[in-house]
Amino acid sequence: MLAIVAAIVFAVALLFDLADVTSDAFDYQTLITLGLLLLALHLAGIGASTNWRGSWSRTRSRTRRRR
Repeated sequence: MLAIVAAIVFAVALLFDLADVTSDAFDYQTLITLGLLLLALHLAGIGASTNWRGSWSRTRSRTRRRR
């Protein structure tokens, strides 16, 4: 999910750079830094869509049935 958001941020940064949009708060370098941060978080495994609680309860119920 974070990789998709990073790709969108990179696209907006490219559009800002091509259109020469200048602002004090948001310029293309700030958006590139934000995109790199989101990409690094994605590669670190943050934001992965895993249902930890559901997978644990299913595993636990399977072991009870076998006994």
